[in-house]
Order: sequence, then structure tokens, then C-alpha cells
Amino acid sequence: MTSLPVPPTDIDRAIGFTLPDRNARGRIARLGPVLDEILSAHAYPPAIEQLLAEALTLAALLGSTLKDAGGQLTLQAQTQGGIVNLMVCDYKGGELRGYVQFDADRLAELGDEPSLFALFNQGYLAVTFDQATTGERYQGIVPLDGASLGQAAQAYFMQSEQIPSLVTLGTRRSAEGRLVAGGLFLQHLPEGEEGRERLHVRDDDHPEWEHVEALASTMGQDELADPAIPLENLVWRLFNEEREVRTLTGVELQRGCRCSGDYISSVLARFPADERAHMADADGVITVDCAFCARKFPVALADVTAG
Repeated sequence: MTSLPVPPTDIDRAIGFTLPDRNARGRIARLGPVLDEILSAHAYPPAIEQLLAEALTLAALLGSTLKDAGGQLTLQAQTQGGIVNLMVCDYKGGELRGYVQFDADRLAELGDEPSLFALFNQGYLAVTFDQATTGERYQGIVPLDGASLGQAAQAYFMQSEQIPSLVTLGTRRSAEGRLVAGGLFLQHLPEGEEGRERLHVRDDDHPEWEHVEALASTMGQDELADPAIPLENLVWRLFNEEREVRTLTGVELQRGCRCSGDYISSVLARFPADERAHMADADGVITVDCAFCARKFPVALADVTAG
């Protein structure tokens, strides 16, 4: 029997695509080793690992739409009385980072697959786009009412931009227990041109969008999170009957915690001298913990004052 070639691995990458005839655009992303690096900084239980993996995938999908190379996309989920107190993810230039604060004792009482409502209760998702070139910032906030982060993201675009959107997120674990996450993000462009005023977004009848949405809804979460399937192949599977499908240059994804001793010293230097003195220990050292990578940065008070 002739052995089959080993399938290619397509992972830690996001690509964009457009459907000109259908006035739609989309993104597909898949994360693997990036997740290992980010999750390894914290001993998260499986439910929190999956939640953060989906949030990081969502950050990759939305962040990779930024045309400003220095721009940043931040997702922040907060809660009132939920098990998750805070979840933060951000994307900048292909770099991802994220962390979750949660009540471990309450989480242990919920079992292996807690619902989004159980985790967040009356929670809110804030999506913030920062443009480095212009200095502009745009933020939208929506309740975490849906059954998934994907549904919350869809609600964000419908509420803040009134654009019909589809977001699908999925995860799977390898035989070694490592997480792979994938996501699909699709949007309707009613006028067929990204920069034009959206005059018809409030109309109920979107036959072009309904067609595209129906096709995209057939994409399984297992396919999105399967590193053996190239991302371009996923786009082709969905839209191979379209007259034209344009795929865009891919973005390589990596872990990108931006903390460093110099950066932390510059932040501490912004505090008044008496506050810095209060932060220091008996040896005159201020120890700062980075919530993203769980590293500790000892900074000598004298060095900060001198700077």
C-alpha cells in the first residue's frame, strides 16, 4: 500500500477574504503553539483554558482587520457577581496576549462545561480599537447575553455598527491535551464597498447576506480547529461555487507580552515619589507582577527615581 503524504500544518495564522459579488468579507484564524505559550504562564483549569482560547481567537479575527500596523484591538470582559471577574485579550501587529481572573472555588462547583452565563452572570464585553497613526479610539460595549463569545461578538457589530455578522469559534484538544482553536468571522458590506455609507443595513431583507450566512454556517468547529486543513481550503470549501473569491495575505500570529524591565520602570516613573516609596519593600525594591505572562519584575527604587 502506498503511504499517503503527511498533511500540512496550518496554524498560528489568520487570513482575510472577500466575496465581491456577495458584498461580504471575512477572516479565518487558527491558534495552537501560541495558545500553549500563553496558557502555560498560568495553571488554568480546562474550562478557563477553553474560554481564553476562544477569546484569543476572537482577538486574532478582529485585530487582523486593522489596517494600521501599530493599531491595537482589546477585548475586555467584566462581570457583576460572576465566576470570571475579568478577562483581557489584545492583538497588536500579529502579537496576542491574554489572561483571566476568576474564582477557582466557585468554578469547581460547576463541573467541566459551565455555560457563558454561569461564568459571567451579568457580564459585559468591551471591544476597543486603537489607531496608532491617528490616535483615534473606538469602543463598543455589549452584554454577554448569548450562549457563546461568538454570539456576543455578533451582537457587538449589530449594535455598534449595525452590520450583519457571523462569528464561529471552536476548540479541540490533541492526544497530548493541547488546545487548538479556530474561528470564522464574516460581515455583510451592504454597499459592496468598505468605505461607503451603509444605507441599507436596517432593512430586513438581505438576500445576498442570507446566502453567504447560510453557507458559512455549515462550517464545523472541528474543521476550524483542524491544523491539517489549510485556511485557504476552508474558504474554498465554503464558497467554491462563487464566481470570485479573493484571499488576502495571511498574518502570522505569535505570543507578544510587551512587558519588560525598562517599560515597567518608565511606568513607575510616572508615579509621585512618595507613592513609589510606599510600593517599595524594605530593601528599596518594587516588585511588579505582569498579569499576562505571570513574570515578576523587581525594580530598584533608586533606578526609577534616577530615571
